[in-house]
Amino acid sequence: MRDLAFVGFLAALFAFGFRRPFLFVLAYAYIDIVSPQRLTYLLLNSVPISAIAAAFAVGGWLLADDKRGLRIAPRQVLLMMLIGWCWYTTAHADFPMEARYKWDWVWKAMAFAIFLPLTLRTRLRIEALLLFMLLSAASIIVVGAIKTLVTGGGYGELNLMVSNNSGLYESSTISTVAIATIPIILWFTRHGTIFPPDWRVRTYCYALSFACLLIPVGTSARTGLLCVGLLAVLMLREVKRRVLYLSMLGAAALVAVPLLPSTFTERMETIRSYQADTSASTRLAVWQWTLDYVRDHPMGGGFDAYRQNRIRYDTVATVGDRNNATVERALEVDQARAYHSAYFEMLGEQGYFGLALWLAIHLGGLFRMELLRRRYSQAPPELAWASPLATALQHAHLIYLLGAAFVAIAFNPFVFMLLGAQMGLDGYLARKRAESQWRPIRQARPRPGAAPLQPAEG
Repeated sequence: MRDLAFVGFLAALFAFGFRRPFLFVLAYAYIDIVSPQRLTYLLLNSVPISAIAAAFAVGGWLLADDKRGLRIAPRQVLLMMLIGWCWYTTAHADFPMEARYKWDWVWKAMAFAIFLPLTLRTRLRIEALLLFMLLSAASIIVVGAIKTLVTGGGYGELNLMVSNNSGLYESSTISTVAIATIPIILWFTRHGTIFPPDWRVRTYCYALSFACLLIPVGTSARTGLLCVGLLAVLMLREVKRRVLYLSMLGAAALVAVPLLPSTFTERMETIRSYQADTSASTRLAVWQWTLDYVRDHPMGGGFDAYRQNRIRYDTVATVGDRNNATVERALEVDQARAYHSAYFEMLGEQGYFGLALWLAIHLGGLFRMELLRRRYSQAPPELAWASPLATALQHAHLIYLLGAAFVAIAFNPFVFMLLGAQMGLDGYLARKRAESQWRPIRQARPRPGAAPLQPAEG
């Protein structure tokens, strides 16, 4: 039955796409985020729906889309360079077979991010993309939130519809993405046009934001807690009554802490005693290995270069009460441990140059959104939505960059779509500025002998 629901939804979306080709772009975004082929037992597993959606999206754009004022943003050029560099490191990877497997989906995510801004020519399209991204992620987030309310969740215990621990179905990844989407969700409560922000839309958006906040609780992901803290700080930029906001935030924390499940609070306490936590100690050891590795391999080792690491680290734990405490040390030996950080993922796999390109793409996005936020802060009513949207996209981006410090999500497709939306917004506003500033070079001259026009009387 679930298979038929997915097939019916995708069939309807593709059918409407032949009338409105931009829907093929939205279909690809949905497929890339939700991966419905993982959620079905038979019907979609053998069909390359992602490739079909991509072909229709590009074909529809080539045949039917308006291409006037087409421009290539600098970040699109940087993405092209990053694709080329990743291709080179894949061709010279330390683990060729594993590298080719990751390359197969990485280049598609980056290529779609390059293509996406070309299609975002109107506010409606920008909003539709963001809405599809939010609702696609919500199909995972709401399931996790309901299970958290019912069972309390737990580290490695919250099942998000599939047992495959990849993409947005990985606990730390979905925690980061869930919190990063909240600024965009809140934007829809004030400036949405597809669903005008009445009480029903606001109720749903606030409920979805609450569900997003439940995901770090259900997954017990420490990364999610850090992202929640950053979100709370970033919202200080937008609230008018900061003292009231901080008071309500403190009151909410006092009420929420006693209600949190013990699995979550115990997991969060390991932040203070990270030396006793195997997961944290492993991260530090792998990061040190990566720094040592790139000293000898400055161009990186290609995708999945971490498979060759051999790490040794000590865990230090204090056992007993305060009056009778003893310190226990244990030597741990491990190998082939993942990076657990997008920054070290880029450094180890793509070297210094790849990391520099990746950072330039993200820092460029933050800079451009800040520029748009300030430029349109006093915009006329028809563009009053632009500055808040730039702010929301910037805040989502910042939350991702914090979460990426502890999760290897450098090439996550959802994040590349976020970059595509930023570039689309930037390009759309640039075209609007160009249209408003355009003036004819010279006015039409009257024909010889023609009487000059007289103003109408009365």
